[in-house]
Amino acid sequence: MIAKSLKWSRHNLFGKPFDVLLSLTVIPGVLWLLWQIASWALTVAQWDIIPQSLRVLMIGIFPVDQVWRTWVAVMIIAVLLGAALGCVFAFRLRHAGGLLAVVAASLVLTGTENPANVALVAATVALFALGWAASSRLPAVRRVLVPASFVGLIAIFAVMAPPGAGLWGGLLLSILLTLVTSIVTLPLGILLAFGRRSRFSSVRWISTAYIEVMRSVPLIMVVYWIWILMPVLTPQLNLADVVRGMIGFTLFYSAYVAEYVRSGLQAVPRGQTEAARSLGMSEFDINRSIVLPQALRVVVPPLVGNVLDIFNTAPLVFIIGLTDFLRAGQMILANPQYGDRTYEVYSFLFLTYFLVGSLITFVARKLEKHLARGTR
Repeated sequence: MIAKSLKWSRHNLFGKPFDVLLSLTVIPGVLWLLWQIASWALTVAQWDIIPQSLRVLMIGIFPVDQVWRTWVAVMIIAVLLGAALGCVFAFRLRHAGGLLAVVAASLVLTGTENPANVALVAATVALFALGWAASSRLPAVRRVLVPASFVGLIAIFAVMAPPGAGLWGGLLLSILLTLVTSIVTLPLGILLAFGRRSRFSSVRWISTAYIEVMRSVPLIMVVYWIWILMPVLTPQLNLADVVRGMIGFTLFYSAYVAEYVRSGLQAVPRGQTEAARSLGMSEFDINRSIVLPQALRVVVPPLVGNVLDIFNTAPLVFIIGLTDFLRAGQMILANPQYGDRTYEVYSFLFLTYFLVGSLITFVARKLEKHLARGTR
């Protein structure tokens, strides 16, 4: 291991004179910065604010007596994410060690003195592992994953709706917004991509105009205008702010998904569609059975990267008064009791965003390699 590390360092950091100069300049500065951060984190920072404020950071101002609803939602999300992960990585026993580390880290934050927290965290991780193992071992589970995702989202909304959607917040809101947008934009993006290639000029022009308009305006404007216009256009629906925010995100990102899918459609060899037509297949069957599966295989990595973009832009819902993860941290700092804990709170927010983003990026890279090999 040491010899391999030395070989990598010699090749990548000290291979050429310019590399040597750059490494000797940058590495000491990075090490000094890391030392300063570690010294502050271990000796100066007061991290007790994180466990004390964890409920607000995770679920916002959701009623305390209804917290069980959020746990049900988290467990459903855990199953869906585990099943999605199983489509890419086969579950192995060695992964159990990593899941146990996740349980241990979660218990450090939530506290081990409450047996209920221990049981709930363990159950959530167990369901994640169950979904992962089932999806990686059973092809039938992978085939029903997309409809199961929609059913899961409906179940989450049904469980969390009674106290009021306006009370949703924290990291759970950011994750829900990301899941809803990522799942719903896929079929919408596929329809728009095919619409842009349609032989009917009206459908083609409408799809093209929609995509170009959405890609030409900022997301915050779309979310804000949807929030304003929905009560005017559909006053009888009386949609909650969180639903209007999700609609804005979905309308915006469906245009980007459409462009990803369209690039995949263009990558399918034309000879395959011509051969299918010569066999008497209809256009619908050709697109459904031949073109679309190959196109999605090509664009899966950018679609996964799109999930990261959605998660990172979730804080924009503050414009319509929602309490996402970042806004929850700002609410905590607004309390005079915690006014001097700015660095601790924002460091926790940064670390959480970094871990989630790194996990999504890691999955995207592994998925790209997996698709390139053609095996799991």
